[in-house]
Amino acid sequence: MTPVKEVALAHDLPIYQPEKLSGSEEMAQVMALGADGIVTAAYGQFLPSKLLNSMDFAVNVHASLLPKYRGGAPIHYAIINGDAEAGVTIMEMVKEMDAGDMVSQKALPILDEDNVGTMFEKLAVLGRDLLLETLPAYIAGEVKPVPQDASQVTFSPNISPEEERLDWNKSARDIFNQIRGMYPWPVAHTLLDGKRFKIYEADLVEGQGQAGHIIEKTKKSLVVATGQGAISLKTVQPAGKPRMAITDFLNGVGRNLEVGDAFGH
Repeated sequence: MTPVKEVALAHDLPIYQPEKLSGSEEMAQVMALGADGIVTAAYGQFLPSKLLNSMDFAVNVHASLLPKYRGGAPIHYAIINGDAEAGVTIMEMVKEMDAGDMVSQKALPILDEDNVGTMFEKLAVLGRDLLLETLPAYIAGEVKPVPQDASQVTFSPNISPEEERLDWNKSARDIFNQIRGMYPWPVAHTLLDGKRFKIYEADLVEGQGQAGHIIEKTKKSLVVATGQGAISLKTVQPAGKPRMAITDFLNGVGRNLEVGDAFGH
């Protein structure tokens, strides 16, 4: 049960959860409520024109600085691509995905310590606050929505399985961003002895060597060279094992690894 549903139930608010909204009995019930407007956030379905047209207003809270990153994985791509900032856009809903006029927008920095999970939490709060700031003036007609610049549109489709796999020939920064941009889901991975090896967390460190090869191993650390620079693994999951800290891995199934051994094969 989602936190939204828990709060709604606690306040005896009606809940509608159609698998497919268009043409559903639930959509008819929502329209019969006679609501003035509708607000969505990460809903995952297009709202039919019939529903949108029945409302005085319909806005969506989207976790990107539109027109950048339309689609379902904007936070992932902002981190993977090494963007300096992410943000939230309140926009009017139209039939085209995330293409409506922008009502308001606010940005915040992406730190090296951030990942999809931390940014999701930060942007959820930012989106809540921005919505509360924006709605009264928007409903009163005091805010004029701004069209998106079509020449600046980019997309953030759901992460594919191929994108989860690390390419050790990339730079340490790119790999570091990829790991952060897939944590805590869907999680970046590589191969070790031909088996999937998930990497949840890593740090950027100094070091050079053949890409994908271990260049330093201690009881507490495992450093792997990349195409440029190196990363130190922090939290991993070998095939058939639970997620674990790198120290536990090195004291267990990874104890026989040696400098020169390679990931990616």
